[in-house]
Amino acid sequence: MKFSEMPYERIDVAEVKAKIEALSKKFSEAANYGEARGIFMEVEELSVHVATMGSLAYNRYSIDTRDEFYAAEMEFWNAARPELQEPTAEFTKALLASKFRSDFEKEFSRLLFVNAEIDLKTFSPEIIPEMQQENKLVSEYGKLIASAQIDFEGEMRTLPQMTPFKVSADDAVRKAAWISEGEWYNKNGAELDRLYGELVNVRTAMAKKLGYENYVQLGYNRMMRNSYTAADVAKFRAAVLKYLVPVACEAKKVQAERLGVAYPMMFGDDSLNFRTGNATPNGTADDILNHGRKMYQEMSPETAEFIDVMFESELFDVLSKPGKAGGGHCSTLYEYKVPFIFANFNGTQGDVEVMTHEAGHAFAAYVARDVISDLASPTLESCEIHSMSMEFFAWNWAEGFFGGDTAKFKYSHLADAMSFIPYGTMVDHYQHIVYENPDLTPDERHAKWAELENSYRPWLKLADIPFYGEGKGWQRQKHIYEYPFYYIDYCLAQTVALQFWAIMQSNRADAWGHYMALVRKAGTETFDGLVAAAGLNTPFGDAALAEVAAAAKKFLDGFNTNALK
Repeated sequence: MKFSEMPYERIDVAEVKAKIEALSKKFSEAANYGEARGIFMEVEELSVHVATMGSLAYNRYSIDTRDEFYAAEMEFWNAARPELQEPTAEFTKALLASKFRSDFEKEFSRLLFVNAEIDLKTFSPEIIPEMQQENKLVSEYGKLIASAQIDFEGEMRTLPQMTPFKVSADDAVRKAAWISEGEWYNKNGAELDRLYGELVNVRTAMAKKLGYENYVQLGYNRMMRNSYTAADVAKFRAAVLKYLVPVACEAKKVQAERLGVAYPMMFGDDSLNFRTGNATPNGTADDILNHGRKMYQEMSPETAEFIDVMFESELFDVLSKPGKAGGGHCSTLYEYKVPFIFANFNGTQGDVEVMTHEAGHAFAAYVARDVISDLASPTLESCEIHSMSMEFFAWNWAEGFFGGDTAKFKYSHLADAMSFIPYGTMVDHYQHIVYENPDLTPDERHAKWAELENSYRPWLKLADIPFYGEGKGWQRQKHIYEYPFYYIDYCLAQTVALQFWAIMQSNRADAWGHYMALVRKAGTETFDGLVAAAGLNTPFGDAALAEVAAAAKKFLDGFNTNALK
């Protein structure tokens, strides 16, 4: 069935709650495992239906935030989801207390119960009002970002549509684009500060009601961190500063020389990798999608089956347009056993990267289509291994995307990974500071961000560009508003993906075998367990970052960038 044909109906919250409550009681009274399992699967079927309706509403609203019907549905879901957590928590308690726990662990996974125990620590009926307020504020932020209209070169443009100008090889155009974008953010700065301040306050209030010192551990539990702690992440941040920042700085110095600009660079110069322009995809959005289909048909039998389903069911919406929410994501439509890819193509290298990245998520979701929903997806840092590694597996087909710009793409893709991990780690460090100090004023938050910029991205000069140069650049990172503590997941995953990339340099088939070993586990293992299953190093020791930094430095140093001016 095509995405556009999938029927949507608003669920009856009272009816769903009553069903879950009745099933919980029956489950607790089950006489044998077969009976308990049957009730468990009834709850699974109901949960899958609710999740599918929520996903359809979210995606259709994201495609056009001006759609009044789906805007109203998002308001409904913002209130409904917290209400449904109460009966869901009661069933979770019944599952944890089940005398058939060992049978469930044997058939499904021990992790089903580990995650259930963590999940119970994130909810109490008394925080439902705060959860609803959090959802409301997140929607307000998303709508504000989607509503952006910037008058540039005679046309009104959305934020994603500004990206090609922000990487233009014309210095004047590029700087003007950065300034125009910064002015829009500054014009809306008070509202952005208000929204974030209220989000920090409401999340802190939730944490306090649940007995936490602050939001940090609650945030980790909501992210279902089941194999590492905030202390482990702090060690990772230290290793990033030790091993990756120096490699990124070296690459940025070479970039500045290549561009003929001063080092440290301005924000607008940092976005341009080559004086003759960044790598640009060949052809139209349809050309990118069609070559992507060819790539996945050739990559493996598993990816060939997956991509044909994606195209036949029209499970993409990738063009940037007015009213469309920003960013890109992949979500799962569980009842139909398919994923859906949402993106904002804008004619830049990022179109190919988001195509391969989100398709990595989608492929993993497709592989896990017959796994129960609670275990179909691992924790999010593991999901990002699926996507970030897929970006590197796509290198063999890069010429079909980029033609004469293929060498530019490969060099900048790897160099950008070296600078991205420090950036993503900075985002995470910033959130720890904010949630450990929730009473910081907006000006103090901006000052903290500026301090972190100097540590994690010393190749940038904080000057010249409004908004960015004022320590406010964190406001454009939607994850900070919408998904607290998510961003470090990209950095942990990129460290693993770079290990796959290193194996690819000598034996691509071996790398793919390791990758499929990880993907096939779906959500039945912890992050550490999945990394071990792939035969790779955990990012939390020095070894992984030291090795990938050395491998990347060797590749970048040996690349003839003189031919890529």
